[in-house]
Amino acid sequence: MHTLRKLSALALKQLLRNRLRSILTVLGVAIGMFLYAAVETMQSSLKSVTQSSPDDNTLVVYRENRFCPSTSRLPEHYQSEIERIDGVVEALPIQIAVNNCGASLDVITFRGVPTDSLQAYNPDIEITAGSFEQWRNRSDAALVGQHFAQRRGLQPGDQFEAVGVRVWVAGIISSPEPQDNNVAYVHLPFLQQASRIGLGLVTQFNVRVADASNLQTVADQIDALFAADQSPTDTRPEKAFFAQTASELVELVGFTRWLGLGAVLAVLGLVANALLLAARSRVKESAILQTVGFSRSSVAQVMVWEGVFLGLAGGLLGSLSAALFFRLKSFTLGNEGLTLALRPQLPVILSGLLVAIALGLLASLWPAYVAARKPIVESLRSA
Repeated sequence: MHTLRKLSALALKQLLRNRLRSILTVLGVAIGMFLYAAVETMQSSLKSVTQSSPDDNTLVVYRENRFCPSTSRLPEHYQSEIERIDGVVEALPIQIAVNNCGASLDVITFRGVPTDSLQAYNPDIEITAGSFEQWRNRSDAALVGQHFAQRRGLQPGDQFEAVGVRVWVAGIISSPEPQDNNVAYVHLPFLQQASRIGLGLVTQFNVRVADASNLQTVADQIDALFAADQSPTDTRPEKAFFAQTASELVELVGFTRWLGLGAVLAVLGLVANALLLAARSRVKESAILQTVGFSRSSVAQVMVWEGVFLGLAGGLLGSLSAALFFRLKSFTLGNEGLTLALRPQLPVILSGLLVAIALGLLASLWPAYVAARKPIVESLRSA
């Protein structure tokens, strides 16, 4: 252990001796790991809204063969018929209005819900500013998700207009459900009239089922019930609905994996090149170290420690910068009225740090071999 400390301290001194080269290498690693962490943040955010878990018990009832919310119209009276099906706990009618059905970074989504049903259906919603009573008592009031409010700079008492709908912000909400943090909840009758859809029509029903293992059975029963109706339905589990409806968004985020792989390879090449140059410029120095008692293994270990330190510093700077960037910007990807909030998570930051250290270690292996392989006499003569 004492030897490892001495070798690591010597490696750190070597990096400090060549400050400009070390700083440039760390910055290069940081840029690569920033890109890697950004890609992993998107992948992680997408996984959280599309990967099913055994506890998922929510179905989404949509108009058959419709995708954009503006084309899905279902009679509101379907609610009572859905709630009579065995296994259904409750059904929430939702009217949705969005400013853009395509893939976009700036999606504004209004969700119109019955006034008395919002808190009962989602009791985990917390009011972080303003009050629920103000929302209840004013017809044009909106409860705005915290990510939406941060992105738009909204506070309680503000007014804003989008999609032809002008609302007054009654409160800011926080929810464990990512979708709730990116929308503005308004009263159902208000949105039905403001969006000119008309009373009695909604975009979808969110249906909560008592037993998660019966999701498909209940979905089939709902679709069979309205199969011969003028508005046949297409019912799917909530996360499967997101994955299938926002397919453009899923493909776009999936493509970013190649960017992450490119960033990793770039970091590997950058660190290896910097250490290889250092090894070749320190041939005489390595020979002197061996002359005063350092083994070839010790000379190689110094080079490996330098790779680890460069990876650690660059990974720390890049991963934390990505986390800070996404937290300040509150980016949200949207498609077909569904939103995906890009939020940094601790596992992503830690994985970026570990990958950077591993890349620094891997990139140092060949330079370490180059630094230690030459005989002492040959090294002294060639220097």
